[in-house]
Amino acid sequence: MTDVRTVLWFDGRIEEAAELYVSLLPGSAVTDVMRIPEDENPWPGGMAAGEALTIDLTIGGAPFQLLNGGPQFRQSEAVSIALTVDGQAEVDRLWDALVADGGEESMCGWCRDRFGVSWQVIPKQLGELMQGPRSKDVTRAMLEMRKLDVAALEAAARG
Repeated sequence: MTDVRTVLWFDGRIEEAAELYVSLLPGSAVTDVMRIPEDENPWPGGMAAGEALTIDLTIGGAPFQLLNGGPQFRQSEAVSIALTVDGQAEVDRLWDALVADGGEESMCGWCRDRFGVSWQVIPKQLGELMQGPRSKDVTRAMLEMRKLDVAALEAAARG
């Protein structure tokens, strides 16, 4: 059997991140936590005994691992977690949760959470509208948005 998951590198706070991530979507849960053994103090990299080294979790059923790896590598937009959701209310709920407490908005439905992880919050309606005859107008409208606005995208599709 092969186990495939995406690993996200953190410099601390992985338990806080895991708590946020599993709160976002149904089908999300922490499945395992590996802690620094009590007899391994100090641990290389300065982590304390009992601190979480890795956390395995699912987000909406997709497997991830959070690694408390230290400051050597930072999160970037080169990797993002894409959430395709149904309707504006779900876009708003997820967007607000992700940018809260120090996260930040970016463009075209992208944002960064307070841990530096990039997310795309995309209404499924965008894909449907991009298939229509006014896809260029929909694209132009999307390129001007931070959080995607379903009503404005639908208006662009109508001309």
